[in-house]
Amino acid sequence: MHAITNSGWIEVVTGSMFSGKTEEVLRRLRRAEIAGQEIAVFKPAVDDRYGETTVGSHVGRQWDASVVPSEGDGIWEIREQLNGEDVVAVDEANFFGPELVAVCQRLADDGRRVLVSGIDQTYRGEPFEPLPQLMAVAEYVDKLQAICSQCGEPATRNQRLVGGEPAHVDDPTIVVGAEESYEARCRNCHTLRRD
Repeated sequence: MHAITNSGWIEVVTGSMFSGKTEEVLRRLRRAEIAGQEIAVFKPAVDDRYGETTVGSHVGRQWDASVVPSEGDGIWEIREQLNGEDVVAVDEANFFGPELVAVCQRLADDGRRVLVSGIDQTYRGEPFEPLPQLMAVAEYVDKLQAICSQCGEPATRNQRLVGGEPAHVDDPTIVVGAEESYEARCRNCHTLRRD
């Protein structure tokens, strides 16, 4: 809680895959833990890459998390599961529906520090809701960059690969994966199949 205004706030950590978003949130959670703050961490049911109840980074760091439904009113379970925690973290926000924005707003209004991470663009290079909405209402936004797997420049895009080739523009938006399905790419090296 801010000392002067006695209010909570929202922090968004976003960027492309492999840019260190979850690692940054885990760093902030470790600092909150050292400060003696109570912490609650949540993740979407659809993401089980690092274990069913674990938030994990690509470099192997982890934190125990509660799983909540990705869509609809189930997201409000976040508020129902809280027991007075000061800090609430939500990982992989891009897998949640638009209801997440209202949930985060309410948590901040209740005086909590809300940490949210997720990718801000689809594999097509389009805004990936609800991250753009969360970025608009957040007090703090950090957009991280990865390194382009093709040219080494700063990467802001997610290149989905199917059989080692760029995904087709009409493929599904959400496909859970990591190095086997995605690469970080810069604007210039990012491509989509349109044939």
